[in-house]
Amino acid sequence: MGSFDAKMKWTGGFKFEGITAFGHKIVTDGAKKAGGEEAGYKPTELLLYGIAGCTGIDVVRVLEKMRQKVTSIDIEMTAHHNDEYPKPIHTIDIKYTFEGENLDPSKVEQAIKLSEEKYCMVSQTVQQPGEVKTSFEIL
Repeated sequence: MGSFDAKMKWTGGFKFEGITAFGHKIVTDGAKKAGGEEAGYKPTELLLYGIAGCTGIDVVRVLEKMRQKVTSIDIEMTAHHNDEYPKPIHTIDIKYTFEGENLDPSKVEQAIKLSEEKYCMVSQTVQQPGEVKTSFEIL
């Protein structure tokens, strides 16, 4: 069974900073209207970027194996949530736009389906959430 880690440190206000597995700095922050400085990603944006990046990698990999010549992929996402608290995301619309040479629509559709149902850990987690276990320590 695999695992991976992430760690973030509070740096004041609503900002948290972490270092990715590849050594890149990541910063999250809140909106100015909520008291943040807008000096980083909104945490909810990261969820969408995670899905887009994960499924995008899968789709590219599968289409390459299917010998499809893709020259461009854009992924647009819209998350829909309740207006009042709690505000969980209840629907995520994903639109892929492809460019390439003689792309076969059935192969593109199959690549997306394989990503969503078999390969993309992020979209699978959102569709069938696992357990979140919380603990804390006071120093």
